[in-house]
Amino acid sequence: MKAYRPYTPSRRQASTVAYRDVITTNEPHKSLTFGRKRFVGRNNVGRITVRHKGGGHKRLYREIDFKYDKINIPAKVESVEYDPNRSGFIGLTVYQDGERRYTLLPGSVKAGDKFIIAQDADLKTGNRLPLKKIPVGTFVYNIEVHPGGGAKLVRSAGSFAQVLSNDAGYTNVKLPSTEIRRVNENAWASIGTVSNEEQKLMNLGKAGRSRWLGIRPTVRGSAMNPVDHPYGGGEGRQGRGTRRPKTAHGKVTGGHKTRHPKKYSNVFRVTRRIKKNGRK
Repeated sequence: MKAYRPYTPSRRQASTVAYRDVITTNEPHKSLTFGRKRFVGRNNVGRITVRHKGGGHKRLYREIDFKYDKINIPAKVESVEYDPNRSGFIGLTVYQDGERRYTLLPGSVKAGDKFIIAQDADLKTGNRLPLKKIPVGTFVYNIEVHPGGGAKLVRSAGSFAQVLSNDAGYTNVKLPSTEIRRVNENAWASIGTVSNEEQKLMNLGKAGRSRWLGIRPTVRGSAMNPVDHPYGGGEGRQGRGTRRPKTAHGKVTGGHKTRHPKKYSNVFRVTRRIKKNGRK
């Protein structure tokens, strides 16, 4: 982590990842980038469905290969790059046939390292193989939900899942949320943990830095007017005035389960996640 000299009050608390020690180039590969419209929390009719999003620095989208369909073709990491659209580092990889693609990098991989996607690949960080070929206890990331469907699970910085067991065509995987889930044993996964594990230690230091990231302010409901929030209004500071906590739209929140009781994927959950208070 990089700390700053406190020459302003905001710099006193600010810290960031030491990118110069990791990143090898500042310019992305042009043919793998394109502009992309950001919907900043709005749905198809333009209404805000996710609050506190908007603005931020302009971004180029890097096309990341989550399909990993170049099987049995060795690849080499040419450069390690920063991606403003995700928390982990990405790498420009060149395959033996000359094609270049962006991939999500594991923690210990550097420029010049090699990996391969194969059924019988070595258990080496960065290599990719089916879950049924991965020993119990191994840390994995970029996990497929359906074989050939592309990596969907465990893609954020510093995250990893653990292979627990193989049984009846399924592999039990412990996810970062502590939920244990059954995944098809023919689904592919990458060995290791996602890069940039220090990202969670970063302190933005000032409000403006969160605005650069496209994060807008969060206003307390009790500071609003009654027309805007159930907690609004009152002379001076008041309690919320409702028995249960509610959203701005009046829906009950805080402990209220929102998952559909008959969701199709419930059969693949072995155990639910453990919350911070120790309850499931």
